[in-house]
Amino acid sequence: MPPITAILHTCNDAERLGRALESLRPCDELLVVDHGSTDATLRVAREYGARIRAAEPNLSPSNYLVSVLHDWVLYLLPSESLTEGLEASLYEWKLYEAGDVASIPACSAFVREETRDGWTEGRPSTRLIPKGWNNWNGDFPREASNTMMLQGDLLRFRLP
Repeated sequence: MPPITAILHTCNDAERLGRALESLRPCDELLVVDHGSTDATLRVAREYGARIRAAEPNLSPSNYLVSVLHDWVLYLLPSESLTEGLEASLYEWKLYEAGDVASIPACSAFVREETRDGWTEGRPSTRLIPKGWNNWNGDFPREASNTMMLQGDLLRFRLP
């Protein structure tokens, strides 16, 4: 069973963080990397059992992977939540043996964004990565074309 660590980067996200953390039931560890929040973000993170780490300036995202407990890491924004379909896909993922997923470079999910007019069509985004991942676009994994596609969506909410 390949356990999963979820990482969320936060900064004054108290109003939306609970929704994101609530949807991460398939994850075995929650790591919140906080970028100087002055609201109740850290309190909310603690209520959901997340481990909190202060962001460090100019630190590569791969440096945060060193402190995670598991070999697979799910990245998302505090404004995003997993749909039930994506939750189910992650639970199914965890039914595999570690050796069964060793040849998978990474996994992607469709991200749908809320707009004033409704939801956008999903676009693939690399989000479930092995701990040794070293291909970044800012704080997030860079898109990779050879990933396994997970069923379900990540929903990115416009407002808290």
